[in-house]
Order: sequence, then structure tokens, then C-alpha cells
Amino acid sequence: MSNVVAMSRLRTRWLGVLVLVTGFLTTAGSQPATALPDELWFDAPAAATLTVENGRFTDGLGREVVLRGYNVSGETKLKENNGLPFASVADARKSATALRALGGGNSVRFLLSWAYAEPVRGQVDTVYLSAATDQMRAFLDAGIRVYPDFHQDLYSRWLFDPDSWYTGDGAPKWAVDLGDYPDEYCGICPFWGQNITSNEAVKQATYDFWHNEYGLQDAFLDTAQKTMAYVKQNLTATQFAGVVGFDPWNEPHAGTYDSGQTSRAWEKDVLWPFYVKFRARMDAAGWQAKPAFVEPNLFWNANLDFQKQEGGLLDAGTMGPRFVFNTHFYDQKAISGVFMWGKAEDGQYAGDFGTVRDRASAAGTTGIISEFGHPLTGSVSDKAPTVYKAMYQALDSRVKGANWWSDPVGSGPVLSGSQWQWDIYNGRHRELMNDNPDKVQTEGDAWNGEDLSAVRLDDSGKAVLRQDARLLDRVYPSATAGRSVAFTYEDRSRDGSTTLTWNPVPSSLPNVRQLVGSGQYALLVWRSDGSSEPTELHLPASFPNASTTVVSDLGTTASPPAYTRTTPIAAAAEPGGTGSRRLLLTAADSGTLHYALVTNGATAPSASLLSAARTELSSWAASEFNQ
Repeated sequence: MSNVVAMSRLRTRWLGVLVLVTGFLTTAGSQPATALPDELWFDAPAAATLTVENGRFTDGLGREVVLRGYNVSGETKLKENNGLPFASVADARKSATALRALGGGNSVRFLLSWAYAEPVRGQVDTVYLSAATDQMRAFLDAGIRVYPDFHQDLYSRWLFDPDSWYTGDGAPKWAVDLGDYPDEYCGICPFWGQNITSNEAVKQATYDFWHNEYGLQDAFLDTAQKTMAYVKQNLTATQFAGVVGFDPWNEPHAGTYDSGQTSRAWEKDVLWPFYVKFRARMDAAGWQAKPAFVEPNLFWNANLDFQKQEGGLLDAGTMGPRFVFNTHFYDQKAISGVFMWGKAEDGQYAGDFGTVRDRASAAGTTGIISEFGHPLTGSVSDKAPTVYKAMYQALDSRVKGANWWSDPVGSGPVLSGSQWQWDIYNGRHRELMNDNPDKVQTEGDAWNGEDLSAVRLDDSGKAVLRQDARLLDRVYPSATAGRSVAFTYEDRSRDGSTTLTWNPVPSSLPNVRQLVGSGQYALLVWRSDGSSEPTELHLPASFPNASTTVVSDLGTTASPPAYTRTTPIAAAAEPGGTGSRRLLLTAADSGTLHYALVTNGATAPSASLLSAARTELSSWAASEFNQ
């Protein structure tokens, strides 16, 4: 680590501590600030600040960061709460607490609506922006990072007739009224997404936006800038530090290509210039230090050949750290019910997610899959447990489970992701579809027949998971002091009554295998960089302290102690007061390869078993990483 980098980190750290002390610990009047507890120094606002450095998300303490969480939420697409994710700030707080404690998330993609931000042309609705910012604040105060997203699907709900099979969201009514669009019609479209390429009203309206007909794109950019300026002005400096960037436009598509234009040419000549303009608006609004989370043509990485279109912002050059390569992934073969008859398997999406990693790296930045998911009810819902497991597996590593222990070097960086979606109102909506009182939507997500929310409220109003907690609440390296080299997590999630074990500990490591048993386990390998900050791994609720065992070159423990600066292996609460926990690993050296196995498979294992497992892992690491 260079002296310049070291000094920069030290300065950032102490500035963060100063902000935390003066902003939160000063008492009324002239009373002196309470000293910052020694064991909490790394929770200063600098730790929340996120940038892109050397192709990875990096916090203000120089640690490599992985974002994991959910989209909050598809409720924004609906009219029932006027384009807001929640009916109240209290509901937002309830959702944030549950997302952290039950879902294991440290970040959210926070949906916003252009239609409600600018209901009258040229007039930003500050009442809407105030309510949205208040709800955003509920997540930030729970220690959850936020990246807002101006969401759209099928351009606008006001393109659709009251008796239509489908609806949209995004652009305001006035934007639709400007165009002389044909009556919407999709023909034989069993999936709502087919409107993108089959519904002439959607296609023409989308085309007009991209070509700035009627000044539509300029109006949107004006509103986006005013929205960002409002958010910055109405959050504290500490809260704003937790806002990591902005997603300008959900799932972009040309609508209609110009004569002779390819999808790749459209990205180069139309989409990328829009992102450059949006980037300038971010700067003007005071978001200079935060990246734009830019999405390519949504069909660039479709896994159905007849859908796939060339793209991926190939001609954007080296986008660099002011942009994040941001894409979505849904297994259309699995969702179709036709092109994939069975279940997803070990390594199913390693290639697809590897492509995302490679594209981000080639663009000189980091990547994130800001939407992924699968229906939880309906004819193809039986695939959901394996599809989700395979997707999370591919986020963790680009190597399939069966090969991981013999090829950990190929694991690659851990990929950030936001599952679609986290909607506490799932199954309890009351949405008048396209304002039709005879089409009241209550089931699922209340939007075009979808049902993907990982959470719901039970009859008592308590947030409960709709998916296996072992799948969602995962161990992952949320902050690595140095550079992650390899990571895997065996969640032991279930498909019905079947436990899915895709990455068993090999028989060549008998003591490690005995220690893990039938429990969950994670293994992180990283290389230190001289930082004294701890490496952090999220600990799921299934890892209570009494049954959390850590075997590392840093030491072993069968129950991690409370954190101090001199404790190499420790546990502490996650920031935000939601009750979730993290494992803290401190290695204040440089260039050293470290490993840590974390498992809940044993209670009070013997010292001899821990020692034998450590010997095996040390030998394995030396062999696989040529130490």
C-alpha cells in the first residue's frame, strides 16, 4: 500500500470519526462530546462512504465492499400509495429492520417514480420527494446503503386502457398525452415483457423518449437533477454517505430501432450519451463522488437465443470509477416453463454471471446485478428453490460447487446483487389496475400477475419470509480489508424436503468435513494490504454465537468474543440496531494470504479438532494458492 493511499485512508477515517462524534455524540448546550468507544472506531461514516477503486466497490476505509440486498419495492409501480414504496415511514422502518435481520441485506435499490416526482410538466412535487426521502432515511438509519432508481416498465401506465391485460409504470400522464400513440395492443402475449417489442404504443413512446421528442428526455433529466439535489439537501451528511449512487433508467430498450441500426449501435449513439448527460446532472446536484449505476440494453445477456441482442455498452470505452456496470438477470428458460423442464443445477449460472464480471472488468469498473429472481407461485414456482440457490451461488463465485475446492483460484471477485423484490404488502394490495374499479389487484405483487416478493406481513402485521431463510440470510464478505481471492458459501437451503448441498467439503479434508458436518459453512480467502481495519462477514441468524465456529490462519474459536482492536477473530452487532451480527477478522499485515472458515455445524468442538482442521486448511491454501 502506497504512502499516499495510507495517508488518504487515515485522513478519511479520522474525518469520519469526527463527523460521528460531533454529529451524534454531542450533548445539549456546551457539554463536551462523549468519547467514541474504542471498539466502534470502524463504524464511522467513512465506512459507509462508497466509491469504485481498482474495479471493486471500496469504502472510505479502503476496504473492498460487496452489496447484497433487495429491491424496495415494486409497490412504487402501483398507484395505491402514490408511487412510494411504503404507505408510511413506520412501514418503511418495519421493512428495513426485517430486511436487515431476516433477509441479511446491507443495501437496497430504492425505487422512485418519475410520474409522481413530476406530475405536472416542469413542476417537481416536493411533497412526494419529501415522503420518498423520509422512507429512504429509514433504511439509511438501519445501516443499509441505498441506491435510488427511477423505475419504468413499458414506459407508462397511461399508455394502457382500463380493460387491458397489462399495465406499465414510469413516465407521467402529461408525457403520454404529448404523443399521438396508437391504441395499445400486444396480441398473443402470455408474458407482460413481450409488450416491449410487440406493443406499438409502448414502442413508439419509448422511441420518443430516447430521441427527446417534445423535450421528454430533457424534462426527465431536469427532474432527476432536482430530485438528487433535494435528497442531498434533506439528508444529514452521515445519511447521505450511505447513498451509494443512482440508477438512471430501469431496463432500457430502444422501443424501435432506426433504419439499419443495430442494438449495439443504439447503445453507442443513444443510450451512452444519455448516461453521460445523467452523470453531468449528478455532478450538478452534488453527487460528484457517487457513481451512476448504468444498465445496458436489457436483452444483451438474455439466456434465450431469440431474445439476445448484441450490447453490454461495448462501445462506451473504459467507463471508469464514475460508473458501475449494472445489469439484470432472469432465467427466461425457467420462467417460460417450456425451454427448461427440470430444476436448476450446481453451476447453472456461473457462465452468465461470469460474463457480467468480465464486462465490468473490461469497462474499468465493478458490476452489480441489480435485479434477479423467479416466480414464487404459479406453474413454474417449483423451480424457484434451485434457481435462486444457483443465482446466489453464481454471485458468490464463478466456479460451480463441485469444482470449488479444487479450483478456488478461479472463484473470482464476489459479485454484488439486489434480489427482486422486498414488498411487505405482498398479497395485501388493493390496486385498481389502470384505474379500473372492476379490476382490483390484491394477490401477489399486484402488478401484471407477478409474485416475487421474498417477504410479506402476517395477520399480526409482522414481517415474515416467503422463502427459505437459509437461502436468503447468507454469510458474505461485506467488507474485506485487502483483496478477496476466493469465496464460497454452502447454505444447505431446501427444495421441498430435500437439502441442497452443492459444495460438500471434500473427503481429502476429513477434519474440516467433521467440523462442518451437516451445517452451513463459508470460506473466504483474501490477501491483506496493510490495513488495520477488520474484514467483515455478515452472520445470518442461523449462526448464533454459541454455535459459530471459525477456523483461520488468524486463530480458531468456537464462540467469537466481542470485538476489540487487538482481537483477531471477534463478533459484533451490525450498524443500525436491527439485531443482525457480523464476524470481524483483523490482520494488520500486507501481502499475506489469509483464510477463514465459518460454520455452524458444531457446538463446542474440541481443541484438537479445531487444530486438525486448521492444519488441513493451511495445507490446502498453500497448495491451491502456491504459497
